Amino acid sequence: MKTAIIYYSMCGNTAYTAEQISKVLDKEVDIIEIMPVKKYPDSGFKKYFWGGKSAVMAEKPKLESYSFKADEYDEIIIGFPVWASRPAPPICTFAQDNKTSLQSKRISAYACQSGAGAEKALKNLKDLIGISEYNAVMVLNDPKDKPNSANDKIIKDFCSKL
Repeated sequence: MKTAIIYYSMCGNTAYTAEQISKVLDKEVDIIEIMPVKKYPDSGFKKYFWGGKSAVMAEKPKLESYSFKADEYDEIIIGFPVWASRPAPPICTFAQDNKTSLQSKRISAYACQSGAGAEKALKNLKDLIGISEYNAVMVLNDPKDKPNSANDKIIKDFCSKL
């Protein structure tokens, strides 16, 4: 069996992390990007207003088509940016749409943030999926935008638990 990294990334930090994880892991990994049909504004005031509102209101946006068959994977890693101390809404839609199949898998998660709130966001996702614990968790602060050796070590430590 293999590993899937499912992620949503608005500004590239979560996508960057998915690529780094796939390079560190010594096994077959499929990377699956989740995208909302209606894109969020990605700059200026509108980025924070609409993204934050969508997260706080627990919106579940419709997603573009993606290929994911849970029975092909024994480990699933979910990555997302933190919006208003919550997982970005496209990941919530994915979790809700695949809840039953995710509950029987080893789930790990990582959150990318610019400020704070990742711990609460990780708990929210865990509760949404309906699992008691993650296999592994990781929190990074803007890993693509602010690269440093500490993030590399955090990623390696995370991967060692998978």
